[in-house]
Amino acid sequence: MRNLNMIELPSMPSLRLDGMKALVTGASSGIGLGCAVALAEAGAHVILSARNVKTLSQVVDAIQAKELSAEAMMLDITKINLTRRTILNNGPFDILVNSAGLGRHSPSQNTSVEDFDEVMNVNLRGAYFVTQAVAKGLIKNKKPGSLINISSQMGHVGGIDRAVYSASKHAVEGFTKAMAIEWGPYQIRVNTICPTFIRTPLTQSTFDNPERRKWIEEKIKLGRIGEVEDVMGAVVFLASEASKMITGSALMVDGGWTAD
Repeated sequence: MRNLNMIELPSMPSLRLDGMKALVTGASSGIGLGCAVALAEAGAHVILSARNVKTLSQVVDAIQAKELSAEAMMLDITKINLTRRTILNNGPFDILVNSAGLGRHSPSQNTSVEDFDEVMNVNLRGAYFVTQAVAKGLIKNKKPGSLINISSQMGHVGGIDRAVYSASKHAVEGFTKAMAIEWGPYQIRVNTICPTFIRTPLTQSTFDNPERRKWIEEKIKLGRIGEVEDVMGAVVFLASEASKMITGSALMVDGGWTAD
């Protein structure tokens, strides 16, 4: 017989993503690849996008070999109109992970106009309009969603030879907060994940520099370089119902870099 005086316990929201459709940009390698795998393992059907179709197809084959749900979609986010049409024709997407990114690192006095424009074209312009396009699809179909921009700790601090990259990520933090305010009434959440230096092909040249590696290891309070796996749990959390009251926020995955 049930005890009518028994305390009613809260239920833990699910971290599962079954039945959801996710778009991951920059998914052919590094953090984007890791995020795609994490979402697929949590039950989502994941559309992996990037410019390198050959590598992308190999990644999708590897994910499908694990009996997970994934497909490839060629996407160059610098081509705004084509990107909009592609997202419209393949959506709506319940989840977006904007992971396409570019770095052109040099001392700020040596920054070229070409490097500045190239970084901003991908990290800011491309990310902004991909987020906009996915949100439009959700609003049109009256669906909630979780939009996640892979930002950086450099969106909160500065760094050696990182003026342009840092500027682009500070801008991502800004538009993420503004979009969260605008789209909250539609139950569309917009957040960033801010990793520290993660071991990927994009960062290998930095780790190969002994002076830079020493600087990184001194700044990360946990005393180690980040791995792609460190971001995977964060992306599933923000994509899931477990974070349904979180929007306009930055989830720091930086080993304590920004703590001081």
